[in-house]
Amino acid sequence: MTTMTTTTTLPPNFNKLSGLIPAVVQDAVSGKVLMLGFMNPEAYEKTLASGLVTFFSRSRNQLWTKGETSKNFLRVVEILPDCDNDTLLIQALPDGPVCHTGADTCFNEKNEAGIGFLKKLEGVIESRRDASEKESYTARLLAGGPRKAAKKVGEEAVELAMEAENPDTERFLDEAADLMYHLQVLLAARNLRLDDIGSVLAQRHREAIQPKKINQQTKKK
Repeated sequence: MTTMTTTTTLPPNFNKLSGLIPAVVQDAVSGKVLMLGFMNPEAYEKTLASGLVTFFSRSRNQLWTKGETSKNFLRVVEILPDCDNDTLLIQALPDGPVCHTGADTCFNEKNEAGIGFLKKLEGVIESRRDASEKESYTARLLAGGPRKAAKKVGEEAVELAMEAENPDTERFLDEAADLMYHLQVLLAARNLRLDDIGSVLAQRHREAIQPKKINQQTKKK
């Protein structure tokens, strides 16, 4: 069961669009934009009370909870107002396809987490810093500092290497996922992020292609 949170106690400003505000719905795990709808004060309050995204239908002039017909509800995780407090970003977990056409999103995109979830995982790991060590494995690793996290990275790296030639792709990916998770915990223990690794790789790439550019310029001369 998810816990819904909001980043402000102020009610949204419904005055600019004749009592309506745009609400962009984003998958809380994949980061994909699922759809855009409009809310009036009643739809907003019902969303808060039920935990299910509820809009105001401009064509039918009534409230409608997304999924009330298809049962593919949007379960709210977090509501984020924009800087002017007149637009909402709603992070939610969809029960199924979001679009009435049967597509995953109203923009005809596949709603797959993929590599984008690694950024989401950073936030999850960071949130475990203050969690109970009895209840959270991540909290125990972070409490042990870089040394403990590094030990687990080494163990997981060996296990992944042992699966490198295993034709069982699922087993290989399981071990790769274990290694990625523990590497992210180690980064958090060092107060670093995936972006820091990306910056190093980007710099290496720039340095690698620079000689080629020089050679090409020399040939033109």
